[in-house]
Amino acid sequence: MSTIIDTFIAPPCHEQIDILYQDEYLLVINKPSGLLSLSGKNPQNLDSVHYRLVTLFPDCTLVHRLDFGTSGLMIIALNKAINAALCQQFSQRTVAKVYQALLCGYLDDNEGIIDAPIAKYPALFPRMSISEVNGKPARSCYLVKERFQQKMEEGMTIPLTRVQLTPETGRTHQLRIHCQYLGHPILGCDLYGGQCLPGTEHAPRLMLHASELRFTHPISQKPLHFIHSSPF
Repeated sequence: MSTIIDTFIAPPCHEQIDILYQDEYLLVINKPSGLLSLSGKNPQNLDSVHYRLVTLFPDCTLVHRLDFGTSGLMIIALNKAINAALCQQFSQRTVAKVYQALLCGYLDDNEGIIDAPIAKYPALFPRMSISEVNGKPARSCYLVKERFQQKMEEGMTIPLTRVQLTPETGRTHQLRIHCQYLGHPILGCDLYGGQCLPGTEHAPRLMLHASELRFTHPISQKPLHFIHSSPF
């Protein structure tokens, strides 16, 4: 088996983590774009959501992750038992997640479903691939919110579509590769073509934000619903 070497060095992230909800069992936070969820193997990639929070909550663990460039809502368990209970909700797909994104170009349809299996190939690392043969089932829904022209730094304008994305599964890079598969990559996505249009190389970040989470509190069994509006 070939060894995967991650050469990515994360630039410093000066934005703070916002704690939106806290009790003795869990946190719900807003992760800034440009911050790793977990520290990397490279010592230069020490800073991360977990690295920052464990100084305040020594037993905390990440129930799920967001990509480096993705901002938005994350659930943090404050002990192992809570982590196990929340991970079970994710594995049973009872956690509802909604994202906001800006896609390159204009989507023809106002809504639709992307059903395309996703596979991991070491030779493509860190990118994933669509594969009907080797991929794991992956399904995402999209809903167009707005089509508009964005003026770039160079003075030119590019067509963009603001969409709401709802993943029904939770594969690595699912929304990013599904939008590329749709023919409209997420603006600012360096792995899946979101910088291929003239002028988009200056997108300040990956335009993907985890804006909504619904899950059941593992102790009280009460439904919890969090919304954090998109910063773009």
